[in-house]
Amino acid sequence: MLRSLRLMVIVLLVLAGGAQAFQWQSHPHGYQATQAQSTASSESISVAELPNEARSTLRDIKQGGPFEFDRDGVVFGNFEKALPKQARGYYHEYTVKTPGVRSRGARRLISGAVGEYYYTADHYQTFQRVRE
Repeated sequence: MLRSLRLMVIVLLVLAGGAQAFQWQSHPHGYQATQAQSTASSESISVAELPNEARSTLRDIKQGGPFEFDRDGVVFGNFEKALPKQARGYYHEYTVKTPGVRSRGARRLISGAVGEYYYTADHYQTFQRVRE
């Protein structure tokens, strides 16, 4: 009995310590655990460093399409608040194909109204500003 109690205390301490690395944020679709500080918009990536599929999507965006997925071009809500705050409708999202994945996958390019772009490879958890 004492051994079980010690084990439970150890498990609780480990869980409590790990929980400090995360913060619970309100999300329109419920709650999700996200890292407390995102380095999202402080990092950048050059167009040349983007995956080939992202470069192709960027070309399509600049040409006004056509786009393969129905959701391409929809308003990106920035619910994660990882991008600079702007009025609703400022950002739009586009699918970046992922080789071997039949669905839209996790990769996206987000365009801003004044021509800035952000890349996410992990479905909005982190972003990198695209340098031209």
